[in-house]
Amino acid sequence: MNSFLLPASRKIYCLLIVTILSLFSLQAQQKELDSGRKYTINEIKVTGAQSFNEQTVIAFTGLKTGDRIYIPGEKLSQVTKKLWEQNLFSDIAFYVTNLSGDQVDLELYIVELPKLHELTIEGVKKGKKKEILKDNDLKPGVKITKNLLNTTKNYITNKFKKDGYFNTNVVISTTPYVDSTGVEVSRDMKIVVDKGNRVKVKSIDFEGNEQFSDAKLRRAMKETKQKNFLRVFKRSKYTADGYAEDKESILKKYKSNGYRDARFVSDSLKIIDDKNVALNIKVEEGDKYYFGDITFLGNSVFTDGQLRQVLGIKKGEVYNGTLLQERIADESSPDAEDITNLYQNNGYLAARINPVEVAVRNDTIDFEIRIIERNLFYFDHVTVVGNDRTNDHVIYRELRTRPGQKYSKRDVVRTIRELGQLGYFDPEQMSPNFKKVDEANGLVDLEYSLVEKGSSQIELQGGYGGGGFVGTLGLSFNNFSLRNIFNLESYRPLPMGDGQKLSLRAQASRFYQTYSLSLTEPWLGGKKPVQLSTSFSHTIQYLFDPRTNDTDRDRSFTITGGSVGLAKKIKWPDDFFVWSNAISFQHYNLRNYNTGLFTFGDGYSNNLAYTIGISRNNTATNPIYPTSGSDFSLTAKLTPPFSAFNNVDYGALSEDRAVQQAIIADPNSNSAQLVDARARISEIDQQRFNWLEYYKIKFKATWYTRVIEKLVLRTNTEFGFLGAYNKDRGIPPFERFFVGGDGLGAFSLDGREVIQLRGYPNQSLSGIDGNTIYNKFSLELRYPVTLAQLASIYVLAFAEGGASYDGFRDYNPFELKRSAGAGLRIFMPAFGLLGIDFGYGFDPILGGTEKNGWETHFIIGQQF
Repeated sequence: MNSFLLPASRKIYCLLIVTILSLFSLQAQQKELDSGRKYTINEIKVTGAQSFNEQTVIAFTGLKTGDRIYIPGEKLSQVTKKLWEQNLFSDIAFYVTNLSGDQVDLELYIVELPKLHELTIEGVKKGKKKEILKDNDLKPGVKITKNLLNTTKNYITNKFKKDGYFNTNVVISTTPYVDSTGVEVSRDMKIVVDKGNRVKVKSIDFEGNEQFSDAKLRRAMKETKQKNFLRVFKRSKYTADGYAEDKESILKKYKSNGYRDARFVSDSLKIIDDKNVALNIKVEEGDKYYFGDITFLGNSVFTDGQLRQVLGIKKGEVYNGTLLQERIADESSPDAEDITNLYQNNGYLAARINPVEVAVRNDTIDFEIRIIERNLFYFDHVTVVGNDRTNDHVIYRELRTRPGQKYSKRDVVRTIRELGQLGYFDPEQMSPNFKKVDEANGLVDLEYSLVEKGSSQIELQGGYGGGGFVGTLGLSFNNFSLRNIFNLESYRPLPMGDGQKLSLRAQASRFYQTYSLSLTEPWLGGKKPVQLSTSFSHTIQYLFDPRTNDTDRDRSFTITGGSVGLAKKIKWPDDFFVWSNAISFQHYNLRNYNTGLFTFGDGYSNNLAYTIGISRNNTATNPIYPTSGSDFSLTAKLTPPFSAFNNVDYGALSEDRAVQQAIIADPNSNSAQLVDARARISEIDQQRFNWLEYYKIKFKATWYTRVIEKLVLRTNTEFGFLGAYNKDRGIPPFERFFVGGDGLGAFSLDGREVIQLRGYPNQSLSGIDGNTIYNKFSLELRYPVTLAQLASIYVLAFAEGGASYDGFRDYNPFELKRSAGAGLRIFMPAFGLLGIDFGYGFDPILGGTEKNGWETHFIIGQQF
């Protein structure tokens, strides 16, 4: 037995001795390394899970064979730090694999971070997925770091919390993606989002409030609303940011009513369940204060009286900290009437105005308005960038800020508005940038940054009007260049960039065709804003029988005409006013066209008229979606009073016509008498209307009011009247008003005015021959979906009413045809305005007894 075990015992004994000696050797080497001696690098190897070339990694470390380094030492620490900073590795370590004298072999062990192969997101809609991917830069090949995972999770959680999903849970997991050999080359990532229920505010209760009821304080909260099924525009979701903002609004309400010391004692959020929370806010209102003495200190440019008038606050008024700040500097309105703008509009760009409480006496607060005026500023360099197609002179002539002029903030704001109204640039991306402010010399360099947008439009329009389908094709070049029309190199596809407008339009149906051409030059001569407008049109209309839906091409009505107009901006009462004049002429030729008012079936009429008008438009920058301002116009279209000097006895003609009408109405008249009577009436009417005689007055006013944020109320009123100089001659059968529909029924250029009134068929609220008076009133709420350059989209809800009448004896402004509905508008630079409206008519059309009900109206293209 012993002889059998002896060899094994010897082996174990030998192994133990070897192990002990090795440990002593390693311990000796470790002590040697711990001593921090300097060694010569004999060899460097790179190991671990990584895809980089070994020599590339070694070269990046800066270490090479033969280098003398301390181990341990600062050099290896610097290399390790440098590698960590690349954010490419999950593990980095240096090992000494061999130590012989002062020679050392090093091994750099690195584990590369996994790359993203494919990402899937569950629990969110497609649009949100795109936002998550874009905002977190989650694209294939990106390194998957702990920081990436944490920031992505926090981003998604906070994003949905802002939308009211207070209990959002996000789980991110990764799984290896292996190649055909089974080696992991990247990782797939999966994000699972559980939004949970949207947390709503079930109740908002207040404590300590005596001056304002709970309801009034809740109304001051714009972002956090208590549950109420009657609320339409604001949901009762809870968000931390919105709640914090609303607490500031509550304090602002108190301070606006004299309670400057109001504060929150406490506020708490109670979770009722996974869908509801309750808020409890305890306030301390403090005392009510009043304005005392308000003095101005440091002002030399403006007198105390001038500043006090702008401030608009008198001694003894209830303290209003919000109002005081707004009268000093209103941050919500760039062109507000405040003291800061008073200085900045007069060249004092660097002026500083600070209200300071200097004394509190019982319930009265005295203020000093401390003013540091500093020096005047002047524009030095004014430049424009971003106009790739529009020529410089078109932009510079609109600038209200020119080198050498005294600085004015009002002029900067007005320039942005004028450039936006051109329609050539994206108004949402316009910005004035101060490139340099030289306070020592009082000089300002200003740059206007613009982004071009499409200004030419194609009009493709279709609708039913006048008893048939109406199709329209039009081209509008809103930034045309007439001077380059013979320069073939400028055709892209037409010469552009000089700010002129060229419009070509064709409209047709089975029973009419119309063609028109117009050209507008906004700066005639190039030195003053005098607009020249010219137009030409030709229409041929065939007799249409709506009962049989047939067209008789042997009976036609041809209209040929044109106009020339001048419009000039004037400076009184202010420089938003425009004075316009135009002369127009139309020749009407009837061939066997007896219908309605056209009793002279074979004949002609001439319409020579002078139109004079005044208008004012100060709407905000974006002409597609104005958010403030107003637009009104008053025009009068007048023909010469031919009856005053053509020596025609229209009284006798009127009596003769009455006699002929009596013959036609007499049942005893024979056929020969009827033929003669109709022929005589045709002769009389030809003589009455060979040169049209009338006057036409129109008024239109539109206001835009910002209700909440981007929600805008458009208020509109219109009125029109057609009258005659000579009662015996009467009102002509042209230039009449037709009310009802979507406005697409203006198929004839006989001067008729087609008035849009949604919720009713086209022209269904006027007689077959039109009317001489109309009025219309409308309210429209608009909210933008997007105002991006490629497409501006907004939704709307409307309520409107209108009617037309035959003279003032029938006029009743309160007897209206009413409607309401909703719609959508899309403005695309290439196609103009596209839209659809769903209108409900609450009243019957002419000749009807039942309310009209629902009508759908389409708008395709933009009218010229």
